[in-house]
Amino acid sequence: MPEETQPEQVEQQPEETEPAQVAEVTEEEFDRARAEAKIKKANSEAENLRKRLKELQPLAAKAKQLEDAQKSDQERLTEQLTAAEERAAKAVRTAVASKVEALASSDFADPEDAAGALDLAAYADEDGVIDTDAIKADLAALLKRKPHWGKPVDGPRRPAPDRTQGSSGNGNRTSSDPGDIFAGLMQQALKGH
Repeated sequence: MPEETQPEQVEQQPEETEPAQVAEVTEEEFDRARAEAKIKKANSEAENLRKRLKELQPLAAKAKQLEDAQKSDQERLTEQLTAAEERAAKAVRTAVASKVEALASSDFADPEDAAGALDLAAYADEDGVIDTDAIKADLAALLKRKPHWGKPVDGPRRPAPDRTQGSSGNGNRTSSDPGDIFAGLMQQALKGH
């Protein structure tokens, strides 16, 4: 289908008037017919430009589509490689964190503390191999620096009960038996009459 070509329209700039000339124009000197002609000309130019824009918009969209289609295979492969490398790095970080937590679980009360305190990236090489000996050495050094992170030696501490605390220690304990509660309400009601 042959494309219709329209002759290029040359845009004419409206005549510029100096501000001094505009200020000197009075109502008597105002030429209504000339002003209407200028407005009509400006409107027709604007209409022509809108028509031209409507004709060119599909061409611009098609050009953008062709540009995206011509994206080289190398660019697409580079984007895919970058995404794959990011996924692999995340998987290695997760594996190292799991290994650190597993090794810390025997000595630390909360193995996540150990994983958070160590530089996890230092324990994996370029191939993703995890150096467990380095992790063990750093965990031992961390436990020396922060002994309060270690597991208690003789089992978990339990607080000793203090019988003087709470409602049972001060003698103001009320019964929770429904019969006793009802009896108390009845006594209060009879005292009120």
